[in-house]
Amino acid sequence: MEKSKNYGGQLVFGLDIGTRSIVGTVGYKDGERFIVVAQKVKEHDTRAMLDGQIHDIERVGETIAHVKEALEQEIGRRLVEVCIAAAGRVLETVTSHADIEYEEEHLVTKEDIYTLDSIAVEKAYELFLKENENGQKFYCVGNSVICYYLNDFHISNLENHKARKIGVDLIATFLPDEVVDGLNKAVELAGLQVANMTLEPIAAIQVAIPERYRLLNIALVDVGAGTSDISITRDGSIIAYGMIPKAGDCLTEQIALHCLTDFQAAEAIKKDAGRSDVIGFEDIMGLRQTIETSEINQLLEPVLEEMTTQVADQIRELNGGKPVSAVFVVGGGGKVNGYTQKLADKLGIQPERVAIRGAEVMQKIEFSDPAIEKDSLLVTPIGICLNFYEQDNNFVFVSFNGQKVKLYDNKHLTVTDAAIQAKFPNDGFFPKRGKELEFTVDGKKRIVRGEAGEGAVITLNGKAANIHSAIKKDDIIEVEESTAGQPARMEIRELPEFRSTLLLEINGRQMVLPKFASVNGVLQSEYYEIQDKDTIEFLNYYTVEQILTFMDLSIQEARSYYVNNAVADLGTRVYENFSVRIEEQAIAAREESPTETRVEEPGQEEGIKRQENSLKAPQSRQLVVVVNQSPVVLRGKEKYIFVDVFDYISFDLSKPQGAIVTTLNGKPAQFMEELHDGDILEIYWRTI
Repeated sequence: MEKSKNYGGQLVFGLDIGTRSIVGTVGYKDGERFIVVAQKVKEHDTRAMLDGQIHDIERVGETIAHVKEALEQEIGRRLVEVCIAAAGRVLETVTSHADIEYEEEHLVTKEDIYTLDSIAVEKAYELFLKENENGQKFYCVGNSVICYYLNDFHISNLENHKARKIGVDLIATFLPDEVVDGLNKAVELAGLQVANMTLEPIAAIQVAIPERYRLLNIALVDVGAGTSDISITRDGSIIAYGMIPKAGDCLTEQIALHCLTDFQAAEAIKKDAGRSDVIGFEDIMGLRQTIETSEINQLLEPVLEEMTTQVADQIRELNGGKPVSAVFVVGGGGKVNGYTQKLADKLGIQPERVAIRGAEVMQKIEFSDPAIEKDSLLVTPIGICLNFYEQDNNFVFVSFNGQKVKLYDNKHLTVTDAAIQAKFPNDGFFPKRGKELEFTVDGKKRIVRGEAGEGAVITLNGKAANIHSAIKKDDIIEVEESTAGQPARMEIRELPEFRSTLLLEINGRQMVLPKFASVNGVLQSEYYEIQDKDTIEFLNYYTVEQILTFMDLSIQEARSYYVNNAVADLGTRVYENFSVRIEEQAIAAREESPTETRVEEPGQEEGIKRQENSLKAPQSRQLVVVVNQSPVVLRGKEKYIFVDVFDYISFDLSKPQGAIVTTLNGKPAQFMEELHDGDILEIYWRTI
């Protein structure tokens, strides 16, 4: 902006490019005061703008040029640079949620919170792109935390708490590239360059909500012609923006339909309704008509109901689901009778806390032209000029990995903001784990995580930086993406279940055997490398053949096998605490014993038959014992133990009928106790 010795400071030219009109303001700052030296207004000759968006760039450019020339003539200076604002209509907001889980309890730091917020913003951007799959480019211009979560419970501040899980609900706001380009093109056609760009809600706040009030939870509603722009302050800053596409034009259109007039005449009726009880007008037939203000109020009642309901709902959404403490209303649409009262009702707050703001917030604004009235209509145009001095809401360019990126400068830009705009993946900053290994063991899901990789290497203008490093115009950012670690690997022998065993009795000796591992139905050794989606089972049995293999015994036809004293084959399964006998068959036929006594006890014929079929091995000796009061002759071995008698009697261990009781010579006996000639044994089931 040029300096002029005729004025007390640097002149600032601001344009409020609205739906119905364009307002140009020129002024300068003198200490805490802003002096308006000239202001011009020109309505659009056609509907070149609708709902706050430029539809005919050339026509809007012509109107801007008209306002510019009128101001130049009044101030006697040529205007080259201009401050502008993007309408709230083009803002898009998305609510997203993000979580971070830790393997063990973790002390939450500021960096953890920043990372959580960044993940939520990136998710919001992804959600936004899914809902707007039209190839249009958008910029994230701000975000606001709605609520934090600590282990799934609401909390206001996460820092320094210990957590296994943290989360956030967040609102992110986006602005389309075409809006920025359209505004730039329109002012260029008028021979101007953009010195500063802001958002209309921010511009209005510059005037309507002074800095000292921004600690309070206040909503500003700028009711223009095409849109109602909304912004929220809390804790000293602007936390959210929004809009609804209903404003003053909806009211005007209702009047036009009712009174059968054109839009311009209806607009005049709306403005006059607050000044007199009866308004005269001419309808499209050229007939003079009159309408009472009370009738207009009744006519606009349904529209006001709908407008204020939508505004109240949007305020709650932007403010985390609850109403604000107060609402400041600016713009012409908010001056309609009943607007503030209805908005207060919809929000459920006291009527006096929803008020039009005009002269009340312009105490430090002075007009060189005394005819200009301090009005709520002028809040946004002056705010656009004042925002020039803040210089914190421009679009700036930075280089990210060689790509030119345009960012909305909210005065808090970081490397992360540039990465999001460049569509650099959020996980590209943080170490990635190698592919995890997922499988089941005995029906239970098991996951082994891969190894962690290396974090991203970030440089800012050639110097080491991190994701939180602040950035500014023309900065050069280079990011070498983080790497993934080695994929998860594990062998069977590394599983805790690999150490599980079976206790068996084999040929009178207790032996501990390791459980076999079956993978997808196939037995595997301890060195088998587990693959993704494998189904692993540790078998709770051995077959007789597997026992032979484990004991390094060959499979021979000249062997007999018994499991729990019942004849078995190589495929018979042997479970925990089962007994197994492996016997060598004799080559010569046995000698018949003349002293052999048959057991008369019912059910023992089978045992006696097995005795008759037993063969006497070399160096074996004969032993006679009494079992359950019946003599039994043991043959074929040099030495006998208690369990051997089960080969000679009919006693089915595979079908338990209670707790087994064994005694030797009147005392409790173990299966491995040695037997002697004439011993007395008792074996029976005791019901539990």
